[in-house]
Amino acid sequence: MKNKRLVGILAALVVLVGGAVVYSSFNKGTNASPSTNKKTAKIGVLQFVSHPSLDLIYKGIQEGLAEEGYKGDAVKIDFMNAEGDQSKVATMSKQLVSNGNDVLVGIATPSAQGLAAATKDKPVVMGAITDPIGANLVKNLEKPGGNITGVSDHNPASQQLDLIKKLTPNVKKIGVLYSSSEDNSKTQVEEFKTLATKAGYTVEEYSVPSTNEIASTMNVMTGKVDAIWIPIDNTIASAFATVVSSNKDAKKPIYPSATAMVEEGGLASVVVDQHDLGVSTGKMAAKILKGAKPAETAVEIFNKGKSVVNKKNAKELGITIPDDVLKEAGQVIE
Repeated sequence: MKNKRLVGILAALVVLVGGAVVYSSFNKGTNASPSTNKKTAKIGVLQFVSHPSLDLIYKGIQEGLAEEGYKGDAVKIDFMNAEGDQSKVATMSKQLVSNGNDVLVGIATPSAQGLAAATKDKPVVMGAITDPIGANLVKNLEKPGGNITGVSDHNPASQQLDLIKKLTPNVKKIGVLYSSSEDNSKTQVEEFKTLATKAGYTVEEYSVPSTNEIASTMNVMTGKVDAIWIPIDNTIASAFATVVSSNKDAKKPIYPSATAMVEEGGLASVVVDQHDLGVSTGKMAAKILKGAKPAETAVEIFNKGKSVVNKKNAKELGITIPDDVLKEAGQVIE
């Protein structure tokens, strides 16, 4: 009797131990590390056109995401480039929405507008949008409302005018070249014109509907103005080589709004760091992925710039760059 009781106890212990082992194994399986069970975040990115400034923003977006833990297998980026074609913007926006991306990112105003038109549900993060309110993307910068927020690169027009005065004090009439199809450009031109007029300059506007009219417009403009200013404008930036070549004989100082354009033949500018802007855009996307609501996430504004001067171009134009300008410059192109 005692033996039977002992055998029963031993059998019960075996069952209990076996059950504990099975439970432990199951528990380990269900509590695997986040890196093995973590869902891959899907991010759709639409870039309006290829040029160095926007390319730099896209690179920054990837770095910003990586800094927040979205790298390697943790993220899948669905990237598309409309190459300046508005019809492609609409088509690609719809495609990025239908691809099941968790967050959508629009690099430049037309891309953000395309994504905004394609969805009212999926979160959209703006990258390099100069005037989010004017572009009808958000209602308020502090509390955007809806499904859109992001980063705005406000053109430091006042700083640019100070630089124009220091480098070319004899300039009286400034020609502004921009694309009539870009809402953000129109807003920048209005602000620049207001500030320039108060500073004593005469400003003449020259808008083009596409890159095809840049050369002919430049030929007219260079004969009427003392200097040329270009806002943050994707259309003009993508064909800036045409602007430079069209100015070869006239030799008017060109003040663009992007580092890459100064490197390509502009005289100088005060620019917002496009790489840093991209990093902030990537971090904003990560914030949304982690649960933040676009409607309640304030738009981040970049409105302070650093000067960039092209010494080679200045020499060709017969312009001497003051020592204090060189000393304060964020970048000097030799």
